Formats: sequence, C-alpha cells, structure tokens
Amino acid sequence: MSGPDVSVVICVYTEDRWEDILAAVASVRTQSYPALETLLVVDHNAALRDRLAKEYKEAEEVRVLANAGPRGLSAGRNTGISASRGEVIAFLDDDAVAERDWLRHFAAAYADPRVMAVGGRTVPIWASGRRPPWFPEEFDWVVGCTYKGIPAGLVRVRNVLGGNASFRRSAFDAAGGFATGIGRDGDKRPLGCEETELCIRLSRAAPDAVLLIDDRAVIHHRVPEAREHFGYFRARAYAEGLSKALVARSVGADKGLESERRYATRVLPAGVVRGLRDAALARPGGAGRAGAIVAGVLTAAGGYVVGSVRARRGAATFSVVDVEGDRDG
Repeated sequence: MSGPDVSVVICVYTEDRWEDILAAVASVRTQSYPALETLLVVDHNAALRDRLAKEYKEAEEVRVLANAGPRGLSAGRNTGISASRGEVIAFLDDDAVAERDWLRHFAAAYADPRVMAVGGRTVPIWASGRRPPWFPEEFDWVVGCTYKGIPAGLVRVRNVLGGNASFRRSAFDAAGGFATGIGRDGDKRPLGCEETELCIRLSRAAPDAVLLIDDRAVIHHRVPEAREHFGYFRARAYAEGLSKALVARSVGADKGLESERRYATRVLPAGVVRGLRDAALARPGGAGRAGAIVAGVLTAAGGYVVGSVRARRGAATFSVVDVEGDRDG
C-alpha cells in the first residue's frame, strides 16, 4: 500500500511510565504500515532522556529528543513536529498501545488532498480490570478516551483528540503549532483542549480543510487506578471547563463551544435518562452514572466561569508557536 511517510511523536515525561513507553514504541515498530520514524520527546527529564537514548541506541528509526520549549505537552509536540521528516505526523500517548493497522487507516485517509487531520478511537484499559459501575461512557474523555456521542465510522469532525491523532505537515504550516498555555504543562491540574484549539485555528486558516475520525484506527489507553475515582473525575471536569474558557478566548465562543453545545443538549440528557432507567430496573450503577453526568456538567460549567473571569482579567496567557525547524536532523 503506497501513501505518505508518517512520523510518530510520543511525548514522555516520567520514568514511572517506563514499561508503558516501551510498549507504546513497540506497538509503533510493529505497524502493518511502517512509520518513517518514531520520535520520543522527553519533557525536561534528563535522566529519562539518557535512559531512553541508551535503550534505543541501536534502533535507527527511533529518535530521542529533549523538549526544546517550556515544560508541557504542547511544547513537546511542537518539538516533535519541528524535528520530524514525515509528510504526516501522528501522535500517540505514552501510556497507550496502537493496534497493528493504526497507521494504515490514518495513511489511507490522506489519499484525499483536502484531509488535513485524522484521529482514531481510543479504548480504555481500566487498572481494576473493568469500568467502574458509576463511570458514564459519555465522560470517557475524562480519562483520555473516545466518549459516547462521537459518531461511529469514518466521520467528519470539528477536532480530533490529541492522544490518537495525525496531521498533514501542511496543517502546521498553515495554522502554526500547538498553543502553549493551553493543556498540560507539568503541574498537577489535568488541563486539556490544546488539540481542539489547534483544529479550530486550522479550519479558519484553511477553510476547505477536512478533519476526520476513523474509528478503525484504534489505540488502547491505560487508565491508572487513581483515575478511576470520583475525585479525579471531578478535578478533570473542572480543568476541562478552565481549558474551554481559554479555547473560547482564542477562537471565539461560537466555534470554541459549538460541539459542546450539541453534546450538552443531546448526548448528556440521554445519558441521564439511561442511568435513571437502569436505576429503576435495579441495574448496577445506573443512579451513579446519572449523578456523575449531572455533577460533571456542573463542575465543568464552574470551571468555565472561573476560567472566563481569569481570561478577562488577563491572568491566563498562551501563545501559538511556529513549528518550522530542521527536518533533516
């Protein structure tokens, strides 16, 4: 199968995920559609960088790089983009493994020259072995996974989800890189939405751009035990509200909240109804799921209000990075 050369970027930051990182790289190296290269971008952790460089010193297709920007996921991704050589750049979380045809499905979509980004489906691997009964599928984005409400199949979307996504290089030429100041930056608050902001900015810079999700491009994402609890659920929902306020500030509320309005008015009410129906039928977790959806909405809304106030006061800052760089290095 012919198609574009694909560079895979995996951003890493802690030795606590050593085995996960090795598994992620191994899943890329065994793809049915081979990657041109795998770039491991280490976020300000010299010990981890040195250990990875030693681990892959004999693997010519694996390159270990230091994050050249400020601490955080966005700067790490921008470092990978600048150093990569592929026509397409794919991103994989450091605690996820890709199915064998992951890159094959991505590459096939780029046969259409209008396609600028392709995402896939991310399936949770729960540390406890099963989904917590109270945890609603509509909120799987809390743990970095595809959530109930995203249409099945190959569908056009406003934005892809960053841990399982790919972009044509020309997308970054048109729109710039990931904005620093949005998303995770090394602190303990689980922020996000950097890929949402980028995709909206891309659609503005290239109005004919097509962004897709192909649910056949599957990765499996590990959910640690600490993230199976309601405390993390609530913290992540609040952080999402903060992040959405930054996105709305960057690209405007109309585009920044367009998909969220449909999600909040259609998908979530249906989820509450299903939960209450299951509770009435004495099915495990029904009332908990309904309550979690309501709590998640209210918490995210609170975060959005706080984030909007901070943005108006100028307390929240972010910047868009030009990712042009040495692609032969």
